[in-house]
Amino acid sequence: MPEKYTKVAIALHWIIGLAIILMLAMGLMLDSLPDDYKFQAYQLHKSLGLTILVLSFVRLFWRLTHRSPALPAGMKPWEIWAAKLTHYAFYIVMIGIPLTGWALVSASPMQFPIMWFGIFEWPHLPFTPDKDISHNFGEMHEVLAYLTIILLGMHIGAALKHHFVNKDTVLTRMLPFLKPLK
Repeated sequence: MPEKYTKVAIALHWIIGLAIILMLAMGLMLDSLPDDYKFQAYQLHKSLGLTILVLSFVRLFWRLTHRSPALPAGMKPWEIWAAKLTHYAFYIVMIGIPLTGWALVSASPMQFPIMWFGIFEWPHLPFTPDKDISHNFGEMHEVLAYLTIILLGMHIGAALKHHFVNKDTVLTRMLPFLKPLK
């Protein structure tokens, strides 16, 4: 078993993680933006969301083809269970949030285009425009986003606990420049 994550796994973790935090912040303020900025802000939100979706599939493929480091010895069974459950939940939201957002836009009667960073038009999913279906995807998108905020709090809290209380290598495996505390 490897002692730390690969450089690719670390890069994907931080790029996707920071993008998700940015997206959550954007999502919380999109509706309160002045009308002059909304269309461009939503296009940016969609572009970042689709980028997260693609990178999450890359990350999932990488994870399935590369072993991750073992959890520290001495972890309680409930902690191991919670760590594994949290990681599975992250994959669900990393893929589920962008998919529900894409479905929401695709089913919307407005049929706004999805312009990926203004470079090309991303195709809609094959939904017949329907206000109720679009609304339902929007509700799922929102619930998954709030679930992600909870997961992030748990994930960051657990990483800090491992570093400052347990003084193990959990955090240093994802931050290689950081040294374990003694």
